[in-house]
Amino acid sequence: MSSSETDRRHDKTRIRAAVFDGNGAISIEDVDLAAPGPGEVRVKIAAAGVCHSDLHVTTRAWEVPAPVVLGHEGSGVVTAVGSGVTDLEPGDHVVLSWVPGCGECRACQADRPAQCALVASVVAAGGTLYDGTTRLSNERGTIHHYLGVSSYAEEVVVPRSGAVKVRKDAPLEDIAIVGCAIATGVGAVRNTAGVQPGSTVAVIGCGGVGLACVQGARLAGAARIVAVDVVAEKLDLARKLGATDVVDASTTDDVVAALRDVVADGYDYVFDAIGKIVTTEQAIAALGLGGAAVIVGLPPQGERASFDPLSLAEGDQRILGSNYGSAVPERDIPALVDEVMAGNLDLASMISGRRPLDEAAAALADLAAGHALRQLLIPSV
Repeated sequence: MSSSETDRRHDKTRIRAAVFDGNGAISIEDVDLAAPGPGEVRVKIAAAGVCHSDLHVTTRAWEVPAPVVLGHEGSGVVTAVGSGVTDLEPGDHVVLSWVPGCGECRACQADRPAQCALVASVVAAGGTLYDGTTRLSNERGTIHHYLGVSSYAEEVVVPRSGAVKVRKDAPLEDIAIVGCAIATGVGAVRNTAGVQPGSTVAVIGCGGVGLACVQGARLAGAARIVAVDVVAEKLDLARKLGATDVVDASTTDDVVAALRDVVADGYDYVFDAIGKIVTTEQAIAALGLGGAAVIVGLPPQGERASFDPLSLAEGDQRILGSNYGSAVPERDIPALVDEVMAGNLDLASMISGRRPLDEAAAALADLAAGHALRQLLIPSV
């Protein structure tokens, strides 16, 4: 280790962060945050979104290295940059991306950073930054990063590509959800599926990502947009954001039949924004000829879905996976923020509450109980 790297690791800032211990407990702790290294930036968090992907970690549906500072959706202000970072400076407003592409692997070179090999093998799997180490520690010892972000904290250190510069006149707290929910949902419509004007679209699940799919379908000019959920309030909001019809899944034993009551010959596109096996199977079964089922919500590890391959082949249908809305963050995130400012995307209606960082565990519990849409954790409150 070079002397400069040793100095950097001793140059630490004490912050507060929500730490998951790997065994079910979340606690707000004092954590040492090391200074940014080469190609890294430090960001003061304005807001962090509470997402089901964080919940999957706490329920151990997904295994990640622990202890870990949670959070993968956020926005903030750059406070420091490491060596080699020339296109960001303190004071810049940024939205954080949980796929900080390395820019060098085959996927990144093909303009598919959501499939970055280094992110998958080191950042996500190892709970570290690019160099295989973390910037987080306290009396526990080493603390891991979550998806290279760890936004449930007062400040973070992230790879340069994980901090996307955006315009300063955008509402900094609200645009936190652009980094995951909006980029994923709108991206699934635009980038993965390529929804065409006049299409018929169904969206199963009206959480943050599902509502972003609804908005994306509206912007794409879909003729029918059918939203499916078990919570009436979410269906009401889906109508406000662009759904032409709704299906209350709590009142039927056959969601596919209910969807076909609206569009009898099946759908051009069905988005599974939940990621349960039953919803994936419903998405495939509800397709019309030539239709595409887009799997956006992420299921627990090891699950298996079934479908009739003959029907799929005879119907010339497709099953598409959509990781992060097939987004290119440096391109898509600023453009989505521009659409927010133009009035094309409604973020405020999707944000159901703002809570202090101390309430991280309660916010996740409310999400699990279905009581909330996109909640924001505000470290400064």
